[in-house]
Amino acid sequence: MADVVLSQAQYGKAEVRVLYVDRGAQQHEITDLNVSIALAGGLTDTYLTGDNAGVLTTDAQKNTVYAFARKFGVRPVEEFGLRLASHFAGIEPVERAQVRIEQYGWRRIDVDGTPHEHSFERQAGTRVASVIAHADGGSEVVAGVTGLVLLKSSGSEFRGFLVEEFTTLEPTEDRILATAVRAHWRYANQDTDWDASFRGARTALAEAFAATHSRSLQQTLYAMGEAVLAARPEACEVRLSLPNKHHFLVDLAPFGLDNPGAVFFAADRPYGLIEGAVQRAGVPGGDPEHQW
Repeated sequence: MADVVLSQAQYGKAEVRVLYVDRGAQQHEITDLNVSIALAGGLTDTYLTGDNAGVLTTDAQKNTVYAFARKFGVRPVEEFGLRLASHFAGIEPVERAQVRIEQYGWRRIDVDGTPHEHSFERQAGTRVASVIAHADGGSEVVAGVTGLVLLKSSGSEFRGFLVEEFTTLEPTEDRILATAVRAHWRYANQDTDWDASFRGARTALAEAFAATHSRSLQQTLYAMGEAVLAARPEACEVRLSLPNKHHFLVDLAPFGLDNPGAVFFAADRPYGLIEGAVQRAGVPGGDPEHQW
């Protein structure tokens, strides 16, 4: 059809699972990754006519992940993502390559108070990194954390909100505030200690959540983003997605019992979803093609 065009396209290998074991002399270290690749550029003939001459097979993409893991190691994950994305962006006709990595946390098991040399237990919260590289050599790095569940049993209120005909929520001066943080921060400077930066940003998120007397989850979101930028000068923008994990006080009066803020029902849905970005003033926007 003359009036139809291919407006956008990409392809890649999703969720390549990699467990890397560093077999040190005294103890093992493990790195557990989930790597996804998306390539774009030079795809018109493939989609319109089925000409696969310019297609880098997704199987080759998977194999590259494993080969690079063996040749270069996988830590820190931002560096691993940069190597992969730059490699793929250098293969014609690829014009843009994005690599997304999830790193699942593991910690050493203690046996009789001593860390075991090769046994681990899974930690909560997932470290993430997203790298986009262009054929012209440009690149952008975003790091973050997902599934970071935080809760405070006091120090949160919600009142003074808009009231209209369908409003039933009662204002409160003290409530449980809980969320599962999805946070990403964009780097303006890639000459950084990736691991130290991640640890500092994650700590800043949690400390701001704890220390901020919350009048709304929106206010808490801004405080958390501001804290990351204050703690990590190499970061220039923070995007947060915070579901409000509601906890409702259970009415125990039918059973002749009081409930002075002791027993709650944890509801999983529906939930409020608060999202926003905090950015340094005057800093240029990031790559518009970079999907965080």
